Amino acid sequence: MAFNIHEEYWDRPLAGNNQSNRIPHGVALFLSGLFSFLCKVLFRFRVEGKEIVDAFAGKTTGAILVSPHYSYLDVIIMFLSVRPKGWVRLIARDSLFRAGKGFLGMVISSVGAFPIKRGSADRTALKRAARMLKNGEWVGIFPEGTRRGKGSAAPELHGGAALIARMGKAPLIPLGLENVSKVKQKGQRVRFPRITARFGTPVELSSFDFLPKEERMDGCSWYVMREAYALTRGCKPEEVNMAELFPDSKDYSQVFADHPISAFDPATLPDYSDKE
Repeated sequence: MAFNIHEEYWDRPLAGNNQSNRIPHGVALFLSGLFSFLCKVLFRFRVEGKEIVDAFAGKTTGAILVSPHYSYLDVIIMFLSVRPKGWVRLIARDSLFRAGKGFLGMVISSVGAFPIKRGSADRTALKRAARMLKNGEWVGIFPEGTRRGKGSAAPELHGGAALIARMGKAPLIPLGLENVSKVKQKGQRVRFPRITARFGTPVELSSFDFLPKEERMDGCSWYVMREAYALTRGCKPEEVNMAELFPDSKDYSQVFADHPISAFDPATLPDYSDKE
């Protein structure tokens, strides 16, 4: 038996400013409640910097959450990070929507996720994400594209987050996932460390205009991922060895040491009015 993966949900709002014809919240409420309970009991889960989520309430534009990717638990933690005041629309690889004869696709579509084709510039997915941002929704992405440690190849740093930011005219926010990587390490038993989701400082793509045009999106993605890793590890961004994490990417360490990036203030965004 094949399950209905609810493709129609991919173009409907889950939250945001215009909620006409929105995705029913039943499955999302059930799973967020269940996962929140389990994460608090098993991992003493907490969120730091949630005032950033509050700062976007009622604004015309949402924001893009950017995180490292260690395991499937990352997805759950990112999903819970904006609860109970918001929902995040997660971008997932298209093959997940076909898993279990579509059962997984049915579930994750019902909580607002939508697919992206790996290894290609999936314009349909990018346009969907941009529309969601313009409707005041949150969009979550893992720029590494695959889980760190899966296989022998070093993860690549993709520029999709910055491209979505440009198309959706929205800021990017690094999200640290402290101790998620310690839950299950290769060859070791499952552990239950305290997990913290930690919001960083929002930035906007225009802050990278000092870079050559062809490097702006790569530089932006590199910067936001370094911030996310610093938040994950509880260290200064300068202490993150990005050359080791992404050996095939350009190292912008000295560039950003010479050109500090200013924070984006959500208060500068217009307030939403249903008369617009």
